[in-house]
This record gives sequence, structure tokens and C-alpha cells, in this order.
Amino acid sequence: MLDNYPLDELARYIDWTPFFHTWELKGRYPRILDDENLGEAARRLFEDAQKMLAEVIANKSLTARAVLGFWPANTVGHDTIEVYEDDSRQQVRDEFFTLRQQGEKGPGIPNVAFSDYLAPKETGRADYLGGFAVTAGLGIEKLIEKYEADHDDYSSIMIKALADRLAEAFAERLHQRVREEFWGYAPHENLSGEDLIKEEYRGIRPAPGYPGCPDHTEKITLFRLLDAEKQTGIILTENLAMYPTAAVSGLYYAHPAAKYFGLGKIGRDQVADIAERKAMPLPELERWLMPNLNYDPQ
Repeated sequence: MLDNYPLDELARYIDWTPFFHTWELKGRYPRILDDENLGEAARRLFEDAQKMLAEVIANKSLTARAVLGFWPANTVGHDTIEVYEDDSRQQVRDEFFTLRQQGEKGPGIPNVAFSDYLAPKETGRADYLGGFAVTAGLGIEKLIEKYEADHDDYSSIMIKALADRLAEAFAERLHQRVREEFWGYAPHENLSGEDLIKEEYRGIRPAPGYPGCPDHTEKITLFRLLDAEKQTGIILTENLAMYPTAAVSGLYYAHPAAKYFGLGKIGRDQVADIAERKAMPLPELERWLMPNLNYDPQ
């Protein structure tokens, strides 16, 4: 667990482009600052953000905290990842159930699942999976209450946007340290900030709920393995959103060929199979996966 992570360090890893999108200013940073139509508003917004960010760092009014873990793991079948208690790999500690693309592809283009980026158990190869949960939103409630009491909606929106950016920056910085130190499979990586934004590195960190793994219920397994609520203070709501909302969680895959992808639409056969393996009622899993179903569950 990493507590009270330095906010000034995280600030250097902020990707500012999504920050402007929060304010409905569409353009890439830093070019947006000189945009003929949006530049003046973007510069004013950026100056205000820098001022508030400096105050947050100086006053330590937000706390950044993270937990990460690495586990012996292998793929079994096609889409299940077994996580083991130890390197003997005799006892299964938990399981992740990945979803596989089912759309028709061109010749030689496979339908992929994230389980493809781990060694199958039958190969006898010892592989590993990582996981993380980070937040930069601890303490934000007090700030929001103050701004709202002052009827300062602008500052309330600003602090939420900055906390979100710091959380994403924390995920980026932590992944960098995973590659270079904690897992250490790329100890001599030397990438610029722009390289990081472009993901010019080995490995991925997909998050449950995102295009390649839309099943939010996998977050329950991840949080259980990490003991994330106790370690970080991040809680999962009834809808499996994270609170504070300025939080990011996901899995680490180190395979050199690992890449992000969209799942697309999936059929009832795969959903029913995974629901059975998860010991989850089919209608419940269908509810979580509704946007990705190629059929009407009714």
C-alpha cells in the first residue's frame, strides 16, 4: 500500500486533454491553448486549474493512496484466469472471467480476450497477473462542502476535475513504477510524458467496466484480492462504481503483445457459460452486460 503519495509528483503525469473535455472544450493540450476559437477560454481555465492545483499540493488538502498486488496466474480453458495462493499453483485463490470478442473478423484476425495474454496452465509456464486500485480523492468532500456553502459551483466542478486528473495520473505513474520497479519487466524504460500518453510501453492495465472488459462485477474479485476497501478507503457502491469517484482500478498484463480492444457484441451462449462459472443468475449478468448483448434478454 502506498499512502500520502506526493501530489506534486503526480501533477507531472497529468494528461490535460481530458480536463478540457470536462469543460466541453474539445481539443488537444497544449495546442488548445493557442486555438483561434477556444484558446482564450482554455488559457483562462488552465490558469485557474494551476492555481487550485498549487493550493491543493501546498495544503495537502487531497490524499492519494494506492494498493497493488501481483499473483501467480494462468489461463484455463479459453477465457478463465486462475489466480493461485502461491507459486506452487496447487490451490486456486480466485478467478477472473474474461469476455471474448464474437464479431466476424477478416481472415487470420482472431477474436481476442484478455486471458490470451497469460500462459495457459497446460504449458507449465509460470505466469503472473497484477492488479491495482488508486485514488486521489480522499478529502474532497470537505472541499466540495466549502465551495457549495459559498455557492461557488465553478470551484466545486474544478476540484472534482482536478481530483479525477490526479487519479488518472496516479494510475499512469504507478504503472510506470510497476514496469520499472515493482514487477520490473522493463527496468530501463525511458519514456517522455507524451510517450506515456500514447502508451508507448509494454503492458496494459484494463479496468473492469471499460470496452474490453465491460463486466463491472469483476471489480468485486479485484477488490477482494487487493483488500482494496481496507487498504485505500475506496468503496464499491451498489452499482459497483468507486467512491471517491476520483479513483481508478484495473489489472496489469505484461505480455509484449498485450493491447486494448473493444469487446463488441456478444451472444447468449458466452454470457450463459460465464454466468454459470461465476455462479451468478443469468439475468443478473445480462443486466451488467446489457450494452454488449447481441440479443434481447427478454
